[in-house]
Amino acid sequence: MPERKTGWMKRRFGEKMKKIIVTGCNGQLGRAVNRLYQGREDLSFVNTDVGELDITKIDSVMELAREVKPYAIINCAAHTNVDKCETDYDNAFKINAIGARNLAIASRETGAKLVHISTDYVFDGKEREIPYVETDAVDPQSAYGSTKLAGENFVKDFADRYFILRTAWLYGDGKNFARTMLRLSETHDKITVVNDQVGSPTSASELAKAIDAVLFTENYGLFHATCEGSCCWADFAREVLRLAGKTTQIVDVTTEEYGAAAPRPAYSILENRMFKLTTDFMFADWHDAIAEYMKEELG
Repeated sequence: MPERKTGWMKRRFGEKMKKIIVTGCNGQLGRAVNRLYQGREDLSFVNTDVGELDITKIDSVMELAREVKPYAIINCAAHTNVDKCETDYDNAFKINAIGARNLAIASRETGAKLVHISTDYVFDGKEREIPYVETDAVDPQSAYGSTKLAGENFVKDFADRYFILRTAWLYGDGKNFARTMLRLSETHDKITVVNDQVGSPTSASELAKAIDAVLFTENYGLFHATCEGSCCWADFAREVLRLAGKTTQIVDVTTEEYGAAAPRPAYSILENRMFKLTTDFMFADWHDAIAEYMKEELG
């Protein structure tokens, strides 16, 4: 019996290149995923954003999936404007829930794996003192959280092979909290930031590495996916400004004092239990991740 071709033998004898569809490719995570896999000759990426693919249209999604026949679909697309979701609920539901459903249906028909990104907003964040694990009960308090939870459920209903990664406080190459703090520090001596919401600032590059840790496995299911450690928004802002050498003062306020259209979880710390129990992957501590990010931002 001939030996099985493995490793270099597969590549030498023409192993089929894996095609991966990325939705929301111009967002922070989409860019991080593309950056991580840059130069990989065994992978071919079909990058889409709203201009190339409307994930809320099932016919468009199916047409692309049937044409590409992807190894995997990585869904980085979402309606993430938390406050706007409150007044734009139908559109938020179409993108965050129906879009996820459509990609799940397409993944099942084409045999593709599906990576779907979700959020800490599926939890209420009330009267909590220990990090949430994947099996904890969900109870979203906002339109954003409820539409993202609906997306999770659609993925579970329609996809055969999926990885759902719940993340939080994401920042990367794009509009994010760290860049907002840097921009405001150029024109303000003081910046008001809430101090009664706690969570784990998470680098998009770290989240991309987490996707890679499961993408080529059969380790399917639901995962919490945030950087290690936690802080409040005010302390996160202070760390960003410290790393940038800024002297702008951060003024602590409560969520109530700050005011916002949509409720935010007061406690957003997620425990990456499934990653720790089923993989060798470990997220970086949030201090180290933001330091690496700031090094690139500041050149």
